[in-house]
Amino acid sequence: MPDVQPYRNFNFVVEIDGIERASFSEATVPIAEIDVVEYREGADKTSVSRKLPGRLRLGNLVLRRGIADDLDLWHWFQKVADGEFERRNVAVILLDATRQPVRRWLLHDAWIVKFEGPTLNAKGNEVAIETLELTCERLEVE
Repeated sequence: MPDVQPYRNFNFVVEIDGIERASFSEATVPIAEIDVVEYREGADKTSVSRKLPGRLRLGNLVLRRGIADDLDLWHWFQKVADGEFERRNVAVILLDATRQPVRRWLLHDAWIVKFEGPTLNAKGNEVAIETLELTCERLEVE
């Protein structure tokens, strides 16, 4: 039996249509889940419910990065907040040890729904981290 090693979680890139520079220290791929619709037929003598697949629900993509001299993502968020609704495609790409793509999560028609600034502390010396959440209409894995 071949020895299959799982890929490491630190080797990834995020590509966003229309954004030239976007480096992230953390990316949480959206949860995809299908609702369960339970029903009982009227003529059924037992109280056991039957189950069918319902609607697909997608969670948000959560991205974290150190603050740098780049406001492209903030401008995108601001456009959405100002009513200039702009959807973009996003790819989260897992890389192997040689930096070759091994898995892609493609988020179609995504937009920023949350922009969270850093926690600042005069006693610390950590990198100032901002958090973004993006929602999408469709998720593909390839």
